[in-house]
Amino acid sequence: MGYGVGLDVCKAWIDAHVYGMDRRARFPNTATGLEALRHWLADVPVRQCVLEATGGYEQQALDHLHAAGVPMVRVNPRQGRDFAKATGQLAKTDALDAQVLAHMAAVLELTPYRPSPAWQRRLAQYHQRRLDLQQSVQQERQRLEQLTDPWLRRQTLLALRRSQAMLKTLDARIAQQVAEQPGLAVLGQIKGVGPVFRSALATQLPELGRLSGKAIAKLVGVAPLACDSGTLRGTRRIWGGRAGLRATLYMGTLTAVRYEPTLRSFYQSLRDRGKPAKVALVASMRKLLVILNARMRDHLNASHCA
Repeated sequence: MGYGVGLDVCKAWIDAHVYGMDRRARFPNTATGLEALRHWLADVPVRQCVLEATGGYEQQALDHLHAAGVPMVRVNPRQGRDFAKATGQLAKTDALDAQVLAHMAAVLELTPYRPSPAWQRRLAQYHQRRLDLQQSVQQERQRLEQLTDPWLRRQTLLALRRSQAMLKTLDARIAQQVAEQPGLAVLGQIKGVGPVFRSALATQLPELGRLSGKAIAKLVGVAPLACDSGTLRGTRRIWGGRAGLRATLYMGTLTAVRYEPTLRSFYQSLRDRGKPAKVALVASMRKLLVILNARMRDHLNASHCA
């Protein structure tokens, strides 16, 4: 069966714990430290090695140990914290977090880590930089509204224009990279799914085409979740999932329900049946995502058969 291993990763170090062996250690989060961690795990039959997403600090450990043959899993920090609470572990330290993740690795079946190809990692950096610039543009616009001093207004306006120019350049480079990937071209056949939307799907939803429609909708957070108990039938709501991608999906759906015939008819039929506009739009988001998932699945199947 093997043992569950948990890694709590931060910028400076990695706390490791092997569940069931009472074995723990701390390593520097450096190339030397990762090699020492690999040797430390060499004689452990690992069932799963679980770590949390920590804004990129975990990526080196993921790739290094995966390349060494260790079955790696990356989970959402909320999932790790919820598991800790479910097991009665309310205290939180780096060592305790590693122990909780090791326990999770020992008892749960989790989705294995799949390394992204080089083009996808490069596109992810461009997409993240675009998100940062979008936030910068919004902040400069808000500052401009509050400023009255002429010199400060000129400086802020210059900064705003620089960010807008960089954003335009980034969009062109993202579009070029997206155009080089045949699988992403398939997604672009739907109105509303432009280069930026496709780059978000490629970098934030690598599972697209590899899961069922229901599973992909739940993963993104657009599947209505039940809230029933006894005779109570609560209102189905969406929550959780990948908020950043969901925001991009929302904007794409706004265009799709206007210009894509299938989505337009679907949205209008819900409105004609008395559904509120927001409910109809969320349902259209889910339908658009399921369509995109099916098209990517067909493309992947065709590529495997070729």
